[in-house]
Amino acid sequence: MKVAVIGAGNMGGAIAHALAKSSIVDTDDICVANPSWGKLQDLQNAHPALHVMHSNMEASKDADMVIVAVKPWLMENVINSMNLEENQILVSVAAGISFEQLEHYAGMKMPMFRVVPNTAIAYMESMTLVASQYATSEQEKLIVDMFNEMGMALLVPESQIPATTALASCGTAFVLKYIQAAMQAGVEMGVYPEQARKMIAQSVKGAAELLLNNPETHPSVEIDKVTTPGGITIKGINTLEHEGFASAVIKAMKACR
Repeated sequence: MKVAVIGAGNMGGAIAHALAKSSIVDTDDICVANPSWGKLQDLQNAHPALHVMHSNMEASKDADMVIVAVKPWLMENVINSMNLEENQILVSVAAGISFEQLEHYAGMKMPMFRVVPNTAIAYMESMTLVASQYATSEQEKLIVDMFNEMGMALLVPESQIPATTALASCGTAFVLKYIQAAMQAGVEMGVYPEQARKMIAQSVKGAAELLLNNPETHPSVEIDKVTTPGGITIKGINTLEHEGFASAVIKAMKACR
């Protein structure tokens, strides 16, 4: 299967790197197009078998799948710059561009996917949302399997993209904001910033693994395990509640829809 990645910015470059490491696509079947040479050179230095070029049309002409990873306001011009065909698979990584718009830009009905990764895709740890239109179940499985190799992927209806983006993509920034605040607390209590960063980041990673490795559990169950009656953790949990922590998180998520 031949894959073209259009755009080698932060997201397009990360996807190209991840594809080159995947078991689904051979590196010499990946072609990346980008206007500037620097990012293409970085990709080719990391993966010599990968093909790079400036022409979107040339990159996409023989591709089975075309992944367009450019800014939303560039999507129309970029898609118009390629002679896409009905038997190709179009994958959009542009947030906010609907299937209706993509179909209008392409000028035809063709298998289409909207894919919403988060920045952890650079480390193969993305939570990626996938929605499809005019795609077969086999094509849906292919895309989900592909992005599962870059972390975890979940197929959702297009109507859920705004809400799930708030949880999986914007939510990354909220978790980082918690880590930043906890680091500040650590520094105030006499812990060096780098030590605090490692402790808190590992604690967040560990908390996530408790949930990911046991689908039958729930945050409340895991919290109960570490809140000894009269202990220090329950005092902190209650302080978070008194200060409106849960309410602030809920409001922040809803604000991102």
